[in-house]
Amino acid sequence: GFSAAELTGEENADEIRMGADGRPEFLSNHAGGILGGISTGQPIVARFAVKPTSSILTTRRSIDADGQEVDVMTKGRHDPCVGIRAVPIGEAMIACALADHFLRHRGQTGRG
Repeated sequence: GFSAAELTGEENADEIRMGADGRPEFLSNHAGGILGGISTGQPIVARFAVKPTSSILTTRRSIDADGQEVDVMTKGRHDPCVGIRAVPIGEAMIACALADHFLRHRGQTGRG
């Protein structure tokens, strides 16, 4: 997840051991199921974040084209939260990325 950016490689690495059934088994899933663009066989975990909208209705300090300090206020009708619309967009982007990897795999191996 996002917190991985604050970890060292040693803290974030997913270690592998042999499971009781004789198959490789990951001890963690910090990579979210994908290492180097290849599925590890673990659940794929993806998250995304949305920044707050910049068009707020309170006055903000800024500067004009001449570098003079001015106060600006957004006028008109604006969405207080773009996150509601961002969810289906994020889901579609993730679906496209997964489909891309599926098609690359199929193109390289001939298997689906």
